[in-house]
Amino acid sequence: MFEQEREHLVFHLCREGYIKTDVVKQAFLTVPRDIFVPESLWNYSYVDTPLDIGHGQTISAPHMVAIMCEALDIQKGQHILEIGTGSGYHAAIVAQLVGQTGKVYTIERFDVLATQAKQNLATMHCPNVIVEVGDGSCGLPAYQPYDRIYVTCAAPSIPEPLIHQLGDPGKLLIPLGDMYCELTLLRKENHRQTRQHLGGCVFVPLVGKYGH
Repeated sequence: MFEQEREHLVFHLCREGYIKTDVVKQAFLTVPRDIFVPESLWNYSYVDTPLDIGHGQTISAPHMVAIMCEALDIQKGQHILEIGTGSGYHAAIVAQLVGQTGKVYTIERFDVLATQAKQNLATMHCPNVIVEVGDGSCGLPAYQPYDRIYVTCAAPSIPEPLIHQLGDPGKLLIPLGDMYCELTLLRKENHRQTRQHLGGCVFVPLVGKYGH
């Protein structure tokens, strides 16, 4: 179901330069987005746009997921922290990138979305994804340090707990600003931090102790 639409979407993402590597391309071809989209929106599963999943949250546009995955340069066996599980689609893509030897830890503030994400990920057979409920702005200290951290909602600044929980070397990707924000990549290496701005984007706000 939707296989042709999925292939067409991936072709579009490659042609437009959002997908740059074969590993990310294969992850997008492997993970069916329709599993993570509400049934009422199934016909829009492979349109390159964010979709409403309830509670004021969205499943990100595929091109934004691709941009973030490519920017993080995720490797097999890494431990990844995701802030903002949503329906679980982004985590499922990243689970493909880290492989069976890696782990994806993801935190969601809405119980009902976390429960749905767990069901979606189980359907996808993603045993290497752990879904937790809590304040994502505080990170998830239980499993630190992380090789990569990414945030799927906009924050006024990079929450200090996330910087502390990031390994060295490590990369952290976060949209900074209000609704309209700047996708920012923080690199930590040899106890030094550098930041790179990757362009404008639109995300729902990060809500919590270190959020909005």
